[in-house]
Amino acid sequence: MSLVDFLKGSYTEFKDKVEWPKWPDLQSSTIVVTIATVILALFTFGIDSLFSKSIANVISIFINLFN
Repeated sequence: MSLVDFLKGSYTEFKDKVEWPKWPDLQSSTIVVTIATVILALFTFGIDSLFSKSIANVISIFINLFN
């Protein structure tokens, strides 16, 4: 199979055999993904802040023990 045959077959498959999503489905999926991404980002930020403050407190306790 040559590269040209592969490209022709790929084009035909994308044009005729793939069922592309409808516009309303695409919009609703995009909204769901955006909301999930924002929630995950806020969760990650919160956990990172919590660990950062916890580690800073533990380090300050050890520093105070040796001073």
